[in-house]
Amino acid sequence: MTTTSPSREGTAAAPPPTANHSSLIHTDLQPPPSPRTHRALRRLQSAHTLGAKAASQGGSLISPHYRDALHRNASPVRNAAPAPAAAATTTTTVAGPPVTTTTQQKQQQNRGRANSDAISPMMHQMNAVGATRRTGISKPVFSHGHLSLQQIIREGPKDGDFIGALESARWKVVDEGVKSAEDGMSTLRIYVWLVLLDAPIMPTDDYLGLIHRGASPAYAKIRNDTFRTLTTDPLFRRRVSEASLIRLLNAIAWKLHDAREEERRANGTSASSRPGSSHSAARPTRESLTGGSMSGASRGGGGPEPGTYVQGMNVLAAPFLYAARSEGEAFAAFHTLLTRECPAYIRGAMTGVHRGLALVDKVLAIVDPRLSMYLTAKGLSAEIYAFPSVLTLCACTPPLPEVLKLWDFLFAYGPHLNIVCIVAQLTIMRSQILQSPSPNKVLRSFPPLNADLIKSVTIGIIKQIPDDVYADIVVHAQ
Repeated sequence: MTTTSPSREGTAAAPPPTANHSSLIHTDLQPPPSPRTHRALRRLQSAHTLGAKAASQGGSLISPHYRDALHRNASPVRNAAPAPAAAATTTTTVAGPPVTTTTQQKQQQNRGRANSDAISPMMHQMNAVGATRRTGISKPVFSHGHLSLQQIIREGPKDGDFIGALESARWKVVDEGVKSAEDGMSTLRIYVWLVLLDAPIMPTDDYLGLIHRGASPAYAKIRNDTFRTLTTDPLFRRRVSEASLIRLLNAIAWKLHDAREEERRANGTSASSRPGSSHSAARPTRESLTGGSMSGASRGGGGPEPGTYVQGMNVLAAPFLYAARSEGEAFAAFHTLLTRECPAYIRGAMTGVHRGLALVDKVLAIVDPRLSMYLTAKGLSAEIYAFPSVLTLCACTPPLPEVLKLWDFLFAYGPHLNIVCIVAQLTIMRSQILQSPSPNKVLRSFPPLNADLIKSVTIGIIKQIPDDVYADIVVHAQ
């Protein structure tokens, strides 16, 4: 399948007031409150607005049958033929009228955050070239392209076309994004993640069983991490309690502990029977993002040994709890990410993270030799400034709503692309780095995420990466 580069939607103008804004308009007509009631009023308005939006978006958006049937491979390769669709039986369990997307909803969906940070001249040039290349090029046609992302997830593939539905969903995630409120909340996002991650269905009782086992061997480490998770993010602290984070991490620790015990007992079992080693599904290719034609990169064979709890998993778990509608959903998605997408990040001495850091240096040297040499001359390698960004898939950099949007992209085309996203952030801030006599101070804290800009630059960088380096990126976390 040959596609063109997805266009990056610009920041749309604010849409006209809708029914969801009527409550705010009505409130503005009331007599002004006293200074002491401003905070309470803002809290009431926020809750009322979020409640109205949630009610207008409806209830459950995906049937478990469809969630199990839509498969994906987490590590995209560039010229591999899609694997044949697995046979599956689906049963429609969600009834209701067709979901339509109005022009106003599309404007709200495509509306991005204002980018007040100055962009380097190189970035302006890159965006201008990208815009020129996209001029006059129509969007690729997919079998489910006429449906909204919500319809694809809710209703499942038409006529058993799982591959077409999955490719359509991936493209819509990149081209249109997942509809959400300004604080990143969405009734759809967690189900999109579960489908893109190919997370298995997990009964709630299984999660509760892990909780009822009590403290895991890693409980002390978990309690030492949870209280400092995203402490400066008011959105996260308001929605996710520390107790919820402790339960999720403790359940994950038990699951990883059980896998290690099983591995010790087996001690010689073939790699193909290890958990997470079997993962065949339709694979997204680099051409689906860049429109190019390049040789394929293959995944490494053999299943890795089970991992264990490591410091930093608390930050990696935070977006799942924020986006999910239950701890069970967050657990299923988080466990799949750890054991299937990046098991080397939590195994041994976190070898996958260190391989990823070495690749950040290598890709930066290819994309921007001047910036790379400047950092090298200052003794700054990615090991020094990019470790948290690699380990947490950039979740350590605020704001959280932008993290969620970036994760939509990473889960659609492979979390390994986080390596390229980090390089994209470095090129965005290159002017500030090059002008600083002490760039370590600049790199100590990355600027706030702008997911749309990072995605656009990342897609441009992918075209410049040699095949062998891209192949290393694909498998570095396995």
